[in-house]
Amino acid sequence: MALFSPKKNTKKVRPVAKKEVSEMPKVPGTGYKESAGRVIIRPRVTEKATLKAEVGAYTFDVAKGATKPQIAQAIRALFKVTPRKVTVVNIPSKAVTSRGKRGRTASGRKAYVFLKKGETIEFI
Repeated sequence: MALFSPKKNTKKVRPVAKKEVSEMPKVPGTGYKESAGRVIIRPRVTEKATLKAEVGAYTFDVAKGATKPQIAQAIRALFKVTPRKVTVVNIPSKAVTSRGKRGRTASGRKAYVFLKKGETIEFI
């Protein structure tokens, strides 16, 4: 039988050449401010977040893969303030029922950004 033949597949695969970073095309308008918008999705406007903002801790929805240093850099780039501390909390998805059908809410991530005294962020 051909399926159980002792011969091994001897087909040679040619390696794909990797492009060097300098050869990659330059895309206009891909500065850090645009990528900061991908790290910070939106400010989280809730009752709890408003109370914390009075003390100097602002709450943002952030990308799932965002790290604390990336969030701090994005805050510096977007709002021109210096974060003192960044705390990240994962938000789990929850089971919900609507009109007799079961589903799940989206999971996500939020960040608490603590600023120095005297600095504020204005949301419009």
